[in-house]
Amino acid sequence: MTTNLGLLEKPSQDAAGNPLEDSREASEISARMFARASKAIANQSFSQLLGARLEVFEPGRAELSLPVTAKLLQQHGFVHGGVVAYMADNTLTLAGGTVLENVVTGEMKINYLRPATNADSLLAIATVVGHGKTQAVCRCEVYIVKDGQRKLCAAAQGTINKVLAPTAAVS
Repeated sequence: MTTNLGLLEKPSQDAAGNPLEDSREASEISARMFARASKAIANQSFSQLLGARLEVFEPGRAELSLPVTAKLLQQHGFVHGGVVAYMADNTLTLAGGTVLENVVTGEMKINYLRPATNADSLLAIATVVGHGKTQAVCRCEVYIVKDGQRKLCAAAQGTINKVLAPTAAVS
């Protein structure tokens, strides 16, 4: 997955790196970051096809939700593993994008811990474990959500790489 989040702002500091005194200013920057990330999801046809929704986008963390519908189930009635992997991949990349901007998944490993069944939605939560100038290592947990209760169904880790050259949009 490739995500171009444009110029990221850090809500805890101004352009010069000075701490923000005004919590309203920090809140406005966070809102702009969230809007940019939401737009990135909206520009991904596959994310729209599945119905993914950005829930949280803040430095070092991203959360993505997805309503579970019958069209996402495989022959045993479980959410298809590819959908669960999509949730991990996209959320890992979004988290990495909070620290690197324009990014792509370099690699990802996922462990399916239980079938994603009997769920209202899936919720993926990814955090940045560590990063340098061109890559970030991120972890993600994917949960089944039913009646507001969460159960872990998959855990993933990935390396997210900064795209160093501009990418052309696909028409």
